[in-house]
Amino acid sequence: MPSDIAALRKDYTLHSLTETDVDPSPFAQFTRWWNQALESAIEEVNAMALSTLNQEGFPESRIVLLKGYSEKGFVFFTNYESNKGTQLQHNANCSLLFFWKEIERQVRINGKAEKITAQESDEYFNSRPEGSKIGAWASPQSTVVESQQWLHENFEKIKASYANRAIPRPPHWGGFVVRPTSMEFWQGRPSRMHDRIRYTTAQENKWRIERLAP
Repeated sequence: MPSDIAALRKDYTLHSLTETDVDPSPFAQFTRWWNQALESAIEEVNAMALSTLNQEGFPESRIVLLKGYSEKGFVFFTNYESNKGTQLQHNANCSLLFFWKEIERQVRINGKAEKITAQESDEYFNSRPEGSKIGAWASPQSTVVESQQWLHENFEKIKASYANRAIPRPPHWGGFVVRPTSMEFWQGRPSRMHDRIRYTTAQENKWRIERLAP
């Protein structure tokens, strides 16, 4: 192993986080941090790692984009027939991870995913650029294809078929909402003594707030 990798280090010094700092609601606390991340001009602030479990029980992770959130949960969109789509329909347990290195923060979310309504998926799909709409039809996501040329030709074929008319949402494409069972807010601190505040569900509309050792 190259020795220079092990030597890479960063000391975190920007902020701290205590139990008295945080909001009683993890969603309100997320909004507070989200707004601060927006103000920090982080590129693709809505990028988050989504981890799912495949049929062999192995975790699989990839970056997806947050497209909305509320106290109901965190929403993203995908092809329901993709690996992540089929995995979530087989096993709803999943996790999300935001890493905002510019402000030395992470947010970890564990929960269960479920499909949002067809109407909600339609509303978001209709707001997408034309190319993204065509791509949702043209790409059989996660399946083996013969070449990049095949994908290009399929894209152009779909594009021509919808020339001068509205592009409907594919039935295999839509949104999931991840409903949290726990949320952890991580703030980098000097000497690796990081602040970790975790919310877990205790009862309806109530959250237990605990500090975790770094």
